[in-house]
This record gives sequence, structure tokens and C-alpha cells, in this order.
Amino acid sequence: MTAIEQASGGAASTAAQSRDLVDDRARAERVAAERRRRVAWQNFGIRIVALAIALTLWQIVGLNTDPVLFTTPVKVAFAAVDMVWSGELWQAMWPSLIVLTIGLSLALVFGIAVGLLLARFHILDVALTVYITFLYSIPSVALVPLIVLWAGYETTAKVIILFLFAFFPMVINTYQGVKSVDPKLLEVGRAFRCSERQLWGNIILPASLPFIVTGIRLAVGRGMIGMVLADLYTAISGVGYLIVRTAGVLEVDRMFVPIVTLGLLGVALTAILRYVEKRVAPWTAASQED
Repeated sequence: MTAIEQASGGAASTAAQSRDLVDDRARAERVAAERRRRVAWQNFGIRIVALAIALTLWQIVGLNTDPVLFTTPVKVAFAAVDMVWSGELWQAMWPSLIVLTIGLSLALVFGIAVGLLLARFHILDVALTVYITFLYSIPSVALVPLIVLWAGYETTAKVIILFLFAFFPMVINTYQGVKSVDPKLLEVGRAFRCSERQLWGNIILPASLPFIVTGIRLAVGRGMIGMVLADLYTAISGVGYLIVRTAGVLEVDRMFVPIVTLGLLGVALTAILRYVEKRVAPWTAASQED
């Protein structure tokens, strides 16, 4: 066998091995995709069954309870259709959604920024952490009357209240995320002469991103609490006002409509955050299966 024939045979063998590797990888990807689809359908079925059981129990309890005190999901569904058709629900939700958007956006921006600065710069950490802890230790509800006294009963007061509820989870989780970055990673980055900007972009932020995402989830939940609480204290507009008004006239089925709507809104926002997390930072959700 000549050298040319040996080289040709070696090249053919290498090409065959490469094709085998590609085929094995494609097969593994198909199996993994099939498994993910199967798990997703199983989880969907479990959720549907759990929802059916919950609604059935709710219906049974509602039928055996004084309608002044409780109601059934069927009556809530009819009331929801009526309130959506008349526009009453949207008119109450719209001002609250504006407050939620503005207050939550401000809380996320300033919360992440403050958390990063406190964790990265020792002077700011020593000087300001005690004040962050002091303010976070005060129940936000106790500050609501003072905020209403200062800012009045309009949108500004509601935004401030929501901001206070959502700001501190963002600061604390971002701070903890930066502090939890492995020092060995920073040492490696400095050993390769990474600039401060490169350390932030390639090491610190990616490593702390799971904590930041968790902070966003907590901020969304607490922000919705602050939104409703602001409506309850101002009692002028918003979904909280709708709850108070319907409860005041003992329309329990209509009172449950905004409550259930808030729950569905929370579920939707959480699902959106999980989707964004998987797209932006898939490594943070690699171990989580829907």
C-alpha cells in the first residue's frame, strides 16, 4: 500500500468518525428534546388536574357557605364576564398597571444599581448598608400614611409606596449576588489583565445574575402588594379601590374578580420572567424544568 493510499484511508476513517459523532450528537439532541416535551406535557397535565381539584373544592365550599361571606368560582366567572364586558375591570386595572410599571421599573433600575455599588465599593458598603438595613427593617406599611401625607392621594404617592416595597429585595439580592462571586474567578481575571469593565461584564454580572433574577421575582410580588395597598389607602382609583367598593356593598362574587385577576397577573409576570431568564442567562435555569 502506497503512502497516498494510506493517507486516503486515514482521511476516510477520520471522515467516518466525524459523521458518527455528528449522528450521535443529533440523536442525543432528539432524545433530549423528546424528553423535554414529555416532561412539559406531564407537568401541564398535573397542573390541569390540580386546577380542577382546586376549583371543585372551592365550588363545594362556596355552595355550603353563606353567600354574604363567600362565593363559588361559577359566580365569579359570570361576574368577571360582566365586569370585562362593561369595562369596569379594565377601568380599575389601568391606573394600577401604570403605577406598577413606573414603580417597578424605578425599583429595578435603582435597586440593581445601588446593590452593585454597595457590593463593589467598600466605602459605600460601610457607609450605607446600615441605612439600607434600617429602612428595610421598618414595615413598609408603617410608612404609607406618612407618604400619603407628603405626596397626597394621586399617582405619585402610589408610585413611591410601590417603589419602597420592590426596592429593597432588589438591593439585597443584587448585593448578595456580587458578594457571592467566587474570588478565584476574579483572581483569574486579574491574572489575565482584565480591566474593571471586563471583570464586570465577563465575571461579576454573569455570576450574580441568578441572584438578580430572584430579586426581580421578589420585587414583582412585593410590588403588586404595594400597588394594592396604595389603592386601599388612597381609595380613589385602582384595583384596590374596586375591591373595597365591591366589599362595601357585599358583592362578594364581584370582589373576587380583581383578586383572581391579580393572581393571574402575578403568574403571567413570573412566567415572562422565567422565559426572559432562559433566553438571557440559560445557565441560571439549566437545572430547572417546567
